[in-house]
Amino acid sequence: MSNVFGFGAVGDGIADDTQALQHTLDAGDGVLRLNKGTYRITKPLVLDLTKTGFGAVRGEGGTSRIVMAAAGPAIRVIGDHQGTAVPSSVQAHTWNMERFPAINGIEIVGEHADSVGIELRKTMKCVISQVLIRRCRIGVHLVERNRDFLLADAHLYDNHEIGLFFDRCNLHQTIVHGCHISWNKVAGIKSLAGDVHNLQIVGNDIEYNNATAGGAGKSPAELAQHPGGSEIWFDATDGVISEVTISGNTIQATVQTGGANIRIVGVEVERPQCADAPTTQKEDTAHLINITGNVLGSQWRAIELRNASRVTITGNTIYDSADLSVFAARSAGIIVNGNSFVWRGQDSEPTKDGLRFEDCDSVLLSGLATQRFCAGSAERGAAVTFVRCSDCGVSDCQILDPLHRGLELEDCVRCRVANNTIVDRRTQPKMRQAIRVLGKSRNNLIRGNILSGATDKLLDDRSDPSEVGDNLLLR
Repeated sequence: MSNVFGFGAVGDGIADDTQALQHTLDAGDGVLRLNKGTYRITKPLVLDLTKTGFGAVRGEGGTSRIVMAAAGPAIRVIGDHQGTAVPSSVQAHTWNMERFPAINGIEIVGEHADSVGIELRKTMKCVISQVLIRRCRIGVHLVERNRDFLLADAHLYDNHEIGLFFDRCNLHQTIVHGCHISWNKVAGIKSLAGDVHNLQIVGNDIEYNNATAGGAGKSPAELAQHPGGSEIWFDATDGVISEVTISGNTIQATVQTGGANIRIVGVEVERPQCADAPTTQKEDTAHLINITGNVLGSQWRAIELRNASRVTITGNTIYDSADLSVFAARSAGIIVNGNSFVWRGQDSEPTKDGLRFEDCDSVLLSGLATQRFCAGSAERGAAVTFVRCSDCGVSDCQILDPLHRGLELEDCVRCRVANNTIVDRRTQPKMRQAIRVLGKSRNNLIRGNILSGATDKLLDDRSDPSEVGDNLLLR
């Protein structure tokens, strides 16, 4: 066994232990065992599995601390896996020298603004568990290519930018479970470009991952280009994010203008946009995503989708979104089902929140419960708004006590609104219209809804002829 003190380490937090720890890795048995203590380093500790063979870093039950006093990763793990997770693609040297590096039981503290906790490069089946990483620029940084990565029972806390970062990385088969990822200034978990598939983010607490300044004063176009922070942020404008499950997490923040609990952005594709037939479009880069059973809230937006497709949002509790609970633009195949949208402020406070879809195709909303949404204005918008959308449906929803109107369709084609309850139950109603259809909308079906409490019209249809009937209009 390699005892770091036997290789000259001091562990008092003052001496530079870089050389002693690296010598332990290079000349020892491949396992860096850190006794209780604080080890200050000024260069990355490199665990090069291609040279040393199997390796690991172990602390003593969280009593071992590494202070990174320089730029770069405190621990860099290097392999040479060039295949996928398919067994036939894994070369013999990976199984015989590099597989399954493990890092556990340590704390890493950044003392330099550009420090990184742990960097992984070309690893196969790496496991990071029971670690605490804080005050680094990035907590855990995956680059180039990795496969079958597990992060479990870890704390990524108070880092300058990102907790867990998939940075232009080819990465498949990843599980993030049982972690506390919070107070990172830009994002809790971020994927940028690269090729990321088969990602499960399950059973974590992901909170307050935003800078406090926010985007106050920026225009909508500026916010789209330079948004605020996010707990989970997938940017696939120059890459792919696919086959993702986000389930059973608590995902909340402080409100930051331009921020989102979950933000997913793909490459811009051409959508039908109310055409009579779908147009040819290039492949989406953000797709096959399931957001289920989470508690999301206290952000500017809960879920923001741009150029995404085949996204299911179901069984979540979403609360206190200052702007919108769900916003989707140029997206398709979006299912929003069985969610509860909870406004938990006092009656004396301003109402907030809403759902908005722009230039979308094939969106289905069903089984939703909303209360006191006020998205839009007296002139435009509603608690639930569709603009330039086609082939969408809204059914079996409760839209209660909206401020301006319950549902609005503008320039929409072949949309179905059926079996919803849209009512204003206040003693002095504020809802102007329950449903309004306007602009170049056509060929829509509005049937079987219960509408009550409007100050203007319960059903205001200004479009080309639509199929309207069997609605219960109550004064």
